[in-house]
Amino acid sequence: MATRKAFTDSDTADEAVRTTCDDASVCKRFATSKGYWKDPYIQYFVRQTGERKAPEINRGYYARVRGVSHLLDAFLRQMACNCQVINLGAGLDTTFWRLKDENLLPKKYFEVDFPMIVARKIHNIKTKPPLSKPIVETHSTDALLIDGHSLDSDRYCIIGADLRDLPGLEEKLKAFQLKPELPTLLVSECVLVYMTPEQSATLARWAANTFPTAMFINYEQVNMADRFGQVMIENLQRRQCNLAGVEVCRSLDSQKDRFLTTGWERADALDMMAVYSALPQDDVARIEQLEFLDERELLQQLLQHYSICWATKDQLKLGLSGVSF
Repeated sequence: MATRKAFTDSDTADEAVRTTCDDASVCKRFATSKGYWKDPYIQYFVRQTGERKAPEINRGYYARVRGVSHLLDAFLRQMACNCQVINLGAGLDTTFWRLKDENLLPKKYFEVDFPMIVARKIHNIKTKPPLSKPIVETHSTDALLIDGHSLDSDRYCIIGADLRDLPGLEEKLKAFQLKPELPTLLVSECVLVYMTPEQSATLARWAANTFPTAMFINYEQVNMADRFGQVMIENLQRRQCNLAGVEVCRSLDSQKDRFLTTGWERADALDMMAVYSALPQDDVARIEQLEFLDERELLQQLLQHYSICWATKDQLKLGLSGVSF
């Protein structure tokens, strides 16, 4: 699943954040080409596997994709798919197609990203039958709403919007049949970190106020106050990529507090080393055979600097607290 939403006033900063969408997609394409997980659809968004990625990067993306998918699929099963999903900063993510193949589609799957990224994604969908066919198959009428910056069908919707403009986002979501009363899963991967803490708190509060029964999955950096974290920040700054929300990434507790202080009933968080250890170990053993890893310590350091935080509110008492690792 892809990434980001800029979050300073500068066009340069927004552009730097948009490039992280391509970085994530290329890394996922390379990891799937090595056999870490199967994704038959990413080839239609990223043609080349690109230059070789280090084994620890591939394993990091494996943990990210498997970890987020675990919680997302568990939510869908708990709701018997009678729910909706909003992927915030979805980039070139292919989850909709995977869920259709696995018969796990929610009532409706929404994606939001910068209009420029959405335009690219829609172009790919329009020109690649393996992408467009599953959307048409889940649509009941002849007319499919599609233009440069939005696509709307019965089960899948892509919206070009800025997450810093919540009135604009809400207006577009409602125009495309968002149903606040339906159990809702929100997903963000390396998105909130590019917003100021105030902006991400406003988004989290909007979600808590809008959806009485909901879950929010957030994947991003953590433990960023140490030396390893500082080097990560400096590397991104060299690319004009400012982590405006990095202070929320101090610890697992600060990640949880973002949700607990904005109206969510419960929040849990794990660093990605813990997630990696909680994934099905037969599959972990399989992927560890794919490439020789010279320095396991480097992988451990990397995984300890990313986390998954998930928050819930469960007015309908549907057992959301049971969705976990």
